[in-house]
Amino acid sequence: MNVFHGSNVVVQLPRILQSERMLDFGTGFYTTSNKEQAVRWAEIVCERRKPKNKILSVYEFDLEAAECELTIIRFNEPSAAWLDFVCDNRSGREHDALYDIVIGPVANDKVYTVVQYYENGVYDKEDAIKRLKVDALYDQILFHTTKSLEFCHYVGSVELGAGGDT
Repeated sequence: MNVFHGSNVVVQLPRILQSERMLDFGTGFYTTSNKEQAVRWAEIVCERRKPKNKILSVYEFDLEAAECELTIIRFNEPSAAWLDFVCDNRSGREHDALYDIVIGPVANDKVYTVVQYYENGVYDKEDAIKRLKVDALYDQILFHTTKSLEFCHYVGSVELGAGGDT
C-alpha cells in the first residue's frame, strides 16, 4: 500500500525522530494512507517553519509482511483504548517498548479539543468517544522503531504548488 509523508523536505530515508511536541502515537516517523491528509501536514509544516517548499514523499508500505514480523497496534476508530493511548503519548507517557507500528485515527485540531476537554474532566470518556465518532477521521501510521522502517520503501516525491496542488 502507498503511504504519504507531508513536509518541507524530501524524505528518502525516514528516521525515528523525537518531536519537540508530544504527538498522538509518540516518537517515530508519521505517515498516512490519505494523500490529502499528507498534503495538509505539508501545509502545516510550512505555516510553522516558513520554508519555500511543500513536499509530499511517497512510500510503499508492506503491511502484510510487517504484520508477520512486527508488533503492530491498530485502532480502527476512536475508542476508549485509542483515547487513553493518545492522552498518554501527548502527556509524555509513551509506550516505547510495546510496539513497532501504530495505525489509527489522527487527533486533528477538532479532535484535540475533545481530547483536551476529556483530560481536563469536562467530558467523561464515554462522552468524548461519542463526540469523536461524529467526524470522519483520517488515519496515521507511525513507524516507531528502526526495524519498522525496513517495511517502508521510498517511491518518490512531489513538490506541491502554492495552494497545496499536486
